[in-house]
Amino acid sequence: MIMKTIIVFLMSTFLFGCSGDFAMKRPRLSLFVGIDVSGSFYNSGQYEEAIDFLSYYLHGHLNEMGELKPLKSLFVGSIGGDTGEEVKSFRPIHDFQGKSVDKIKEDLKEWFPKSDALTDFSTFFKSVATISKKRNLSLAPITIMLVTDGLPDVPGVEGDAIDQVDLSELEYLSRNVTVRLLYPDPTNAHKWETVIPRKRVRMWTVDREVMQGWKNQLVDNGGPSGQQKLWKWIRDNIDFRVRRGAPVR
Repeated sequence: MIMKTIIVFLMSTFLFGCSGDFAMKRPRLSLFVGIDVSGSFYNSGQYEEAIDFLSYYLHGHLNEMGELKPLKSLFVGSIGGDTGEEVKSFRPIHDFQGKSVDKIKEDLKEWFPKSDALTDFSTFFKSVATISKKRNLSLAPITIMLVTDGLPDVPGVEGDAIDQVDLSELEYLSRNVTVRLLYPDPTNAHKWETVIPRKRVRMWTVDREVMQGWKNQLVDNGGPSGQQKLWKWIRDNIDFRVRRGAPVR
């Protein structure tokens, strides 16, 4: 009887410990970031602010500030290139780890300066899919964050061409694939949500008017650890958990 009691106690202790460990583990995120370096986005006045925001955003996630999700992997690249379907390289997570907000900002400006490149979202998404498959990222949630005005610039396509953006390469990369679009105007944000065909991909847009609010959350001389208002704002407005809606056809 005593032996049975001891066994039950040990098993319950083991199970409780395991459940505690699982509870402590937070799902890691695979994050791809696309930066629009086109003249139209740069001249809109949003480019500089977007780089400022990204510096805080990346630093916050890399250091798990304010309950932001930890990153399993990170890849940062520009959207588009000098020719249609030009494949661009991505900066890996190692290029950002251990760096301050200011250093990340400095590097982003050096690596992704303004250019007259085309803005080809479909090619960018193909590159994301290729890396995801090579790196076997299917078991983790995948987020593709774009800082852009949302307007494609593709040879041979007239109009704003938003309805021509192809998300098909992203559909089955993971059980949870989310595209987050930051800094479009409200009209383009609505188009991204409603006219681009998709089945399983989740879409979340934050237009440029809403994005203006992040700087109001900064605490002077607070340092990253003192920016709790900013980290909460990011959780509530940028990293909002998007439910899978009805397919857009």
